Amino acid sequence: MSDPLAPIRAGLAARVAGWGAMDLAAIRADFAAFLTEVGPEGAALARPRATRVAGLEAVWIGDPAAKPGLYLHGGGFQIGGIASHAGLAARLAQALGLRLLLPAYRLAPEHRFPAAHDDALAVLRAMQAAGEAPVAILGDSAGGGLALSTAIRARDAGLPLPRALMLLSPWLDLSLSGASYRDLAAEDPFSKPAQLAAMARSYLGRGGPAPDDPAVSPLFADFHDLPPLLIHAGGTDITLDDSRRLAARPEARVTLRIHPGMCHHFQVFEGLPPAETSLAEIGVWWRALPRNPR
Repeated sequence: MSDPLAPIRAGLAARVAGWGAMDLAAIRADFAAFLTEVGPEGAALARPRATRVAGLEAVWIGDPAAKPGLYLHGGGFQIGGIASHAGLAARLAQALGLRLLLPAYRLAPEHRFPAAHDDALAVLRAMQAAGEAPVAILGDSAGGGLALSTAIRARDAGLPLPRALMLLSPWLDLSLSGASYRDLAAEDPFSKPAQLAAMARSYLGRGGPAPDDPAVSPLFADFHDLPPLLIHAGGTDITLDDSRRLAARPEARVTLRIHPGMCHHFQVFEGLPPAETSLAEIGVWWRALPRNPR
């Protein structure tokens, strides 16, 4: 059986392995450069419009006349930001017909839990107060978990909820308890168990909450009264069981799409046919969503 990731697998594995010899600042810079290299069209499309929301740097991406959404970037709570994810956000904004706010929430280890979670909720509150309530909240990897946690916290606070949540390869379990963290460790060239465990420790810190605390890992939270969720994950995605376990929860309204042979966060690779298919299907799902799904 052919490997659809074969053209990029070796280069990706080498790039990720190289981060082990870098300090955090260099990793952050190289991660942003790497995602720009594999997504040049999205980076050119982004044309970010700088702003500040809830005291954070942020950018708007997409048609200024379109409805607003909120995009929370991935990177294990340690890396990632506007530079790394503007291209993917631009491609999603185009697929959905939305304009997406991409905030630079605080990262670990400089800012440990609950900094990123508090920032995401503060951004949501600020958007709502400004009359820019997002119609959707999106996120990839750690940002996917952050998107789900933000919706849960908003629900519990009695805030208005978006029409939908859309998650790409969401990292929902910082305790790494799913079988895919073991079974797919050799198959996924993007993320490895030791890497994710280190990122979880960095964000939670010594004396912080347990990694399976529902406030940290939304997989273990209550999903009642949340909007519909769309999840796109890869068949060799190390976090795949997080998505499967969420989809199996009876109170959650989840549409799960698994793309065979694809790794964690595969949508960043422009020109990879399943990546383009994923974004197109996300747009189709969004446009077919009832106006009042509740």
